[in-house]
Amino acid sequence: MSELAYPVISISREYAAYGRTIAKRVSEELGIPFYDRDFVKATAEKSGYTVEEVQEEGETISQGSRILNHILNNAMTYTSSHDEIFKAEAEVVLELAQKPCIIVGRCSEVILRAAGIHSMNIFLHASVEDRIRHAAELPENAGKDARHEIEKWDRRRAHFFKNYTGQEFGDFHNYDLVLDVGTLGVDKCVEIICNAVR
Repeated sequence: MSELAYPVISISREYAAYGRTIAKRVSEELGIPFYDRDFVKATAEKSGYTVEEVQEEGETISQGSRILNHILNNAMTYTSSHDEIFKAEAEVVLELAQKPCIIVGRCSEVILRAAGIHSMNIFLHASVEDRIRHAAELPENAGKDARHEIEKWDRRRAHFFKNYTGQEFGDFHNYDLVLDVGTLGVDKCVEIICNAVR
């Protein structure tokens, strides 16, 4: 592998916009690891929460939880599990970024920028129709309404992102590349990303 102009790649994505698929393909093409669900174990170890708790709260926060946390965070003895898990995730992001890698989600683009780590920050999106087709193919959505799953996960990610960064999820100002996977296709997105980071 030749020296990359951007050795650390952050990929943020709408639900069912092929984020994991593209990260895996770019990883194979560039010969660097990608981290997505791998965050769970490392975050659990660092935070003291169980793997199940991290999976449940690792990248989402409901509107109800936001309100409850806002109220309870004013109590000096209250510590939100969301806050502790996010803090641990941020530490994991910074540790992983010490070597070339691809990091999917977890507000990594904001965490990396705040730490002064040189990275290529990418956002993947697609039309609702394209994402419904893909969401319906995902094993975790068997027997579920794909449109509902998209709306649910997009809403949760937006709340999570806003809560921990103060910014809007998907705002193009946060990214170096914003790609419409539905229009370009997975192969072209992989090609564009690999060319950009080299």
